[in-house]
Parts: sequence; structure tokens; C-alpha cells
Amino acid sequence: MDNKIYNVIIIGSGPAGLTAALYAARAELKPLVIAGLAPGGQLMQTTEVENFPGFVNGILGPELMDNMIKQVSRFGTEIINDNAVSIDFIKQPFTVKTDKAEFLAKTVIIATGAEANWLNLPNEQRLRGKGVSACATCDGFFFKGKEVVVIGGGDTAMEEANFLTRFASKVTIVHRRDEFRASKIMIKRAQDNPKIAFATNVTVTDVLGENSVEGITIKDNKTGEDKTISAQGYFSAIGHTPNTKLFAAAGVEIDQKGYIVIKQQTRTNIDGVFVAGDVNDPRYRQAVVAAGMGCMAALDVEKYLAEKES
Repeated sequence: MDNKIYNVIIIGSGPAGLTAALYAARAELKPLVIAGLAPGGQLMQTTEVENFPGFVNGILGPELMDNMIKQVSRFGTEIINDNAVSIDFIKQPFTVKTDKAEFLAKTVIIATGAEANWLNLPNEQRLRGKGVSACATCDGFFFKGKEVVVIGGGDTAMEEANFLTRFASKVTIVHRRDEFRASKIMIKRAQDNPKIAFATNVTVTDVLGENSVEGITIKDNKTGEDKTISAQGYFSAIGHTPNTKLFAAAGVEIDQKGYIVIKQQTRTNIDGVFVAGDVNDPRYRQAVVAAGMGCMAALDVEKYLAEKES
């Protein structure tokens, strides 16, 4: 480790982290982004992005993230493609360790995002972006007039199913139990929707399709009978896991669902540690929202450092 102390280290390289880097770099803070081994966040797994402002005909997720990386690099952001493995927030400057090096920083922005939960079926990941999704509001538009399945039994599954009926001709909610965890009002809303069907007490065994989703195979938990449900879209709605273990171990306050708690603006409970994006956001989970939070966090860091130095 050298003795260089960064004004800000940004951990994460999705829309939140890179937007934070853009604003921090243009404010002459010379940020370091610890991007992870697979930079770009969840949008690297997305094909067409049509709801990010400024792209009339849409843009491929990896292309959007590549553009962001080039943009922040243009303003002097230092980017390291490595994972943060441990952090010391007890004393300042903070210490952030990766597999290969150790870095010091006056402030840290946490922008590590959240990962969608999956069933880990044989073809689930292979067909991501080809009909398999974990975000109805992101991808529902692509399923106009098509049949889709939603996997899950909570409020999220009911909400996503209802949203998808704006586009899909039929939505089947598939759940492993007879009863749903969702609230009664959400269940009734789904039951009252003529476009929504239910397949309960079944286990999803695989996603069908060579180059795109063609359906799913399920096993009846009572009879053991195997069945097929035809569908052109598969939406996982079994929750998200925020990437917060590293920060919880370092003393950052986490809520019951594992998300980082914000105390004021984008500040956490640790002085000098800020947060942006899906790692704090269990509700919206949109690239444009994450980018907005990244901007806010960078502006908050800039103000924090100015106050410290005045």
C-alpha cells in the first residue's frame, strides 16, 4: 500500500457508482472506482434498455455501461477491476482492501447494488435477456401480446403480474405452495384480473427454449406429475439480495431486509460513508434512479469534504 489518500473511493460500477464517479471527477475529487471483476452491474446482463433518458431507439445494456465507463475515464476517474474484500471504517482515513492491493480514502460511496434471486434452473441464466428477466417494469414492454410466467408468491410477484397484464396476453403466477405470502389486497387484485392465471403447489424444474423462452416445466408437488406451461417470458419475483455483507461487517447499519440504512440525504450511520443505488433501494430498482442517487452521493461527498477542510 502506498500512502496516497483518495478523496473518495466508490465501490461498485453500475449506474449509481459510475454517475457518482462522473460528478466526483468533474469536481476535481479524483475518485477511485473499485469496479469488481465484472464491471457494469446488472445492466451488463440486459439486452435492450429503452427507459434510460436520451436514447431515442434504446441502447444495449453493455453498450450503455461501456459508454459510462469511457465517460468517467475521460474526466480522470481511476478504475480498478477488482473486488473489495475487507474494509476498515473504524478510523480515518478509511482502508479498503482488494485481493491485490490496499487503498486509503477520506470518504467512501457504497454502490454495490443488489442481485436478483434466482431458482438456479439449468437454463435460467443461459436465457437471461432472451425472455428471462427479474424486472417487469424494465422489460414488460417487450412482451406485448405474449404469454409470460411470474415466479413467486409475495407482494412483488402479484405487483409484477398485474403490471405485466398491460402488455402480455396472459400472465401465469407460479408458486411452490398452496398459499401466498402476499397481502390479501394484492392477492385479490391479481385474482380479479382476467389476464392472470395461477399454478400453485408446483416446483419449476426448468426454462424451455433454445434461443428464447418457449415455456417452463413444472412438477406437481402432490402428484409428482410433470407438466409444461407455454410462455415467451419468464419473470423471477422471489426477491433481491443487496450486496451489503462486507459493509455490515464494517459497522454500517443494515435494515431487516439487508439494505443499507440512510440517515440523512445519502449519508450512512458512519461519518464519511455514503450510499447510492439498489444497495439502499428495495422499491424502485431502476437504472435512472440509481444514477440519480449516484449524483446525490457525489454532491454530498463534495460538500462533506469542503466542510471538513474549511
